[in-house]
Formats: sequence, structure tokens, C-alpha cells
Amino acid sequence: MTISEILKREAPQFKLSLTEAQLEAFEIYGRQLVSWNEQVNLTRIIDPTEIARKHFLDSLSIWPVLPPQPTTLSMIDVGSGAGFPGLPLKLIQPNLRLTLLESTGKKTAFLQHLDQTLQLSQVTILTARAEEAGQQPAHREQYDLAVARAVAPLQILAEYTLPFVKVGGWVILQKGQDPSDEIAAAKNALGILGGKLSEVIPVTIPGLPAQRHLVILRKHKPTPKPYPRRPGLPTKKPI
Repeated sequence: MTISEILKREAPQFKLSLTEAQLEAFEIYGRQLVSWNEQVNLTRIIDPTEIARKHFLDSLSIWPVLPPQPTTLSMIDVGSGAGFPGLPLKLIQPNLRLTLLESTGKKTAFLQHLDQTLQLSQVTILTARAEEAGQQPAHREQYDLAVARAVAPLQILAEYTLPFVKVGGWVILQKGQDPSDEIAAAKNALGILGGKLSEVIPVTIPGLPAQRHLVILRKHKPTPKPYPRRPGLPTKKPI
């Protein structure tokens, strides 16, 4: 099956009915991903069926839990890599004001190319580490929502993401199996950084056996100025 066929069949599970133009955009995204991956290490997933499920549907699983009024959201995708989950969400919500944050220049070059190829608007692509960007006035506490799809433990991801979010804003983190141990370990970090656990939602991606989870945080007070700490420190010495 093609990417568009899989998305057309499976996206309704996430309360989505994709237009032909959106389906074509996902096809272009998939082709560009495979083409660029021959020169730049973007992903190990290059089979169209796996791209549709493990990249696109996985990203779109966030859609049903986005805060109200998604048409006016400002969102930052922290550690975006090849654009996941931010760009698939942008393709279904063109008015989303999106920043893609990625520290690897070769990956942001791909994101710039994709932005131009798909003729997107209101997309900012930033080559920087989260620890650096999170201290910049242009990005610190400027977003309604931060998302991340990463393998780092929750207490580290919290330090990477919460500094970007306004008080009253949200962080949605994509995690794998039961994240309860990570949540317990992150209790101190969340308290310091100004976040609270709001909800943990199990997610099933059509065609994939393993269950995933969305860990949703709400920011209830400003993040203290020392956070995020200098590059590398959140990983070496988690809060």
C-alpha cells in the first residue's frame, strides 16, 4: 500500500479526514525523506508502509489531545529530527505557528528543503540545542505548546521542553511502554521547572503491536531562570 492509502484508511482513528491535497503532501514528504536519507542519516525507516505508520500516524496520534483552538496555536517541536511530530501536524493544520528545533545542521537543511518544497507558511526552523534556545528571549516561554518524540527520560525531556512554554501552556511527550516509573522519577524536576502532570493517554498506532503513551504536562508557574542548564548538563546530572 502507498503512504496515502494507509493514511486515508487509518487517520480517522485519530479524528482526521485527510484531503487529497494533504495526502499528496504526505506522499511528497515520504519521497523526500527516502531520497535525502541516501546522503543524510535521517531515519532507519525507509519502507513506505513503515514511514506511514511509524512516522506519520505516530505523529498524528497527538491530534486528538491538542489544546482547544488548534488553529491559533504556537508550537515548538523540540529535537525535531526529520520533522516528527511537528511537520505532520502542520500538514493537517496549516494555521499552526510551528518552530522546528533541531541541533544537527544536516537535518535542519532537510527541514528547510521540505518547507520550501511543500510551500508551507508560519514555519521557523532553528538549528540549536534545546538548552541554548530555551534561554533565548525569542523562544523562552513564548509557546502555547511544546512537543517531543524522543528517547530521553521524562525528567530530562521536562528540562528541554518546559522552558519554552507559557504559563498555562502544555507539553505533550511521546513515550513508549508504560511511563509510570519515568513519571515517578521526574516528580522533583516537574516541581522545579513549573510543570504538573496532567494526563497519561495510551495510544495504539494501526498496524503496530506496541502500545505508546502521550504524557501531557501543564505549566502552572514560570521556569526559574537557571533552567535549562548549559548544554549536556541535563543529561549528565538530571534534576
